Amino acid sequence: MKHRDLVKILKDSGFQKIRDNGDHEIDKAKNKRLVQAPRPKEISENTARQILKDAGLK
Repeated sequence: MKHRDLVKILKDSGFQKIRDNGDHEIDKAKNKRLVQAPRPKEISENTARQILKDAGLK
């Protein structure tokens, strides 16, 4: 999965970028849930699945 696709899924689900440091982007939802998305162009499917699970989306 591409980084921009993962960020788009998070944004469409109500997450907003709060920090943009180094190799990760930190997003926060209204329910105060924080998620870190790594910045490489291609993210492995397992990593993407875990990020979405941590975000409460899967």
